[in-house]
Amino acid sequence: MSERSYVIISPCRDEEEFMKQTLDTVVGQSELPALWVIVDDGSTDASPQIMDEYAAKYDFIQIVRRENRGFRSVGPGVVDTFYAGFKAIEPDKYQYICKLDLDLELPERYFETLMNKMEENPRIGTCSGKPYNRINGKYISERRGDEMSVGMTKFYRMSCFKQIGGLVREVMWDAIDSHRCRQLGWIACSWDEPELRFTHLRIMGSSQHGVITGRMRHGFGQFYMGTGPLYMLASSIFRMLETPYVIGGAAMYWGYIKSFFNGSQRMEDKELRKFIRRYQWQCLLQGKKSTTKKWDAKLRTHWDLKRLPLPMPVDQ
Repeated sequence: MSERSYVIISPCRDEEEFMKQTLDTVVGQSELPALWVIVDDGSTDASPQIMDEYAAKYDFIQIVRRENRGFRSVGPGVVDTFYAGFKAIEPDKYQYICKLDLDLELPERYFETLMNKMEENPRIGTCSGKPYNRINGKYISERRGDEMSVGMTKFYRMSCFKQIGGLVREVMWDAIDSHRCRQLGWIACSWDEPELRFTHLRIMGSSQHGVITGRMRHGFGQFYMGTGPLYMLASSIFRMLETPYVIGGAAMYWGYIKSFFNGSQRMEDKELRKFIRRYQWQCLLQGKKSTTKKWDAKLRTHWDLKRLPLPMPVDQ
């Protein structure tokens, strides 16, 4: 196995509508994955037949099957499915690992470009391109910040993935990982460049019970992560300016407030919650771009390749 190799793990539940586009753009990459594990999470549509068809044609595609739980589950359910695939690999064989959704169209040099950037800067622990929605023939940005990698295509340096303890089984797993990277001195980032712009075929948060429920779920996730009310308000107002206008952002804030009054669970890692709040406060005062640049520079001394990895919840 060459040093520059990556493994993809893709959770799959009833993805027949979009998965062929993702499959076609991955098998057409300029640098192919050494292994692509697709985990069938009890699909009831044609997804199993589609993935079997591609696995028969491409020897780097491996299928893992789980029993049908009877419903689609985002957040913790997706992470559970991811770990079912993780158990099937030998992590030390690969320099990089990607959690990839099956509702995307990727540009041809997507993974090549990410690896090039990570080789240029060894502190980059997780990164991605930027998602765009195709609406009425036009490409509309999902407006994701540069300070995190995006959840539908999380690309990690394997050493970083191990150090942060992998993915947590909560709705905000795809933000918590980036904050934990930064806390340990790694850089989490994404780039809006032509070779890294990809099409998200499903509107963010719409995969389970619709967009509004998805936005409320996001609000709960922010509460769990430790986000403060003022930062959450600013974030919700920002999201009011995109589809579904106003109501989407309002649903996010309502999900947060509802979690507060219900006394919902918060992340047990108090130090990380404090870290996130301090970072968010400074973002409100100085802007995300400036704050992230300063914090990444300040936290360079925390970066230690010999740091013992956090426990990874593979067998939970």
